[in-house]
Amino acid sequence: MRRLHLASASQRRLTWIKQKFENFEITSAALLFEEPKPKWGAPVKEQVEFSCLKKAQAAAREGIVSQQAGHEHPEFVMVSDTIVSDPDDPLMPMGKPDDGQHAMAMLLRLSGNRHRVWSSTALIYPLSDFGEHQLHGGWTADFWTESAVVEFDELSEDRLLQLVSSESWKGKAGAYDLAGDVSEDTRLLDGEEVTVLGFAPSAIKKLESL
Repeated sequence: MRRLHLASASQRRLTWIKQKFENFEITSAALLFEEPKPKWGAPVKEQVEFSCLKKAQAAAREGIVSQQAGHEHPEFVMVSDTIVSDPDDPLMPMGKPDDGQHAMAMLLRLSGNRHRVWSSTALIYPLSDFGEHQLHGGWTADFWTESAVVEFDELSEDRLLQLVSSESWKGKAGAYDLAGDVSEDTRLLDGEEVTVLGFAPSAIKKLESL
């Protein structure tokens, strides 16, 4: 059985990847480093790629430390990052909300609008030159970045309060989970659902081919 480690704290990503790759032995754990926070001023595509690169570098460093402690490394490690673009400003990223008030503000911006969601995913190969990009200690990686377009219904005040109070926004870029509570209020207009759920589709196809 092939072994994949998902370096992520996202339960949604873990659930999805386990359902997709039932023939893999899959482990997961959050990275220990502090993720870069998205900020206004650069295209969201560039910001999500930068964040994914930093996660991949951290995963390689932490993996090397784990090896030095005598732990066996998996065949593959995967990291991913997802950022929502503001409906009206392509330089305004919407990452994970800090609290319920922040989540409310994000949902108000998305209500009744279309927006683009970017996911960047890295597939990391421990102690292998299989990947195109060099990381640390002989680890390499391949990167993919893709986007999808989602449209929100106009959300009533009661619906907004319901979504925020459910806490379904926690840990979700743009304060929503397309496969969760907000599914009845949204439509995927372009791209693949997996992009919104947290992975670049081409990375998944690459993993399927290995």
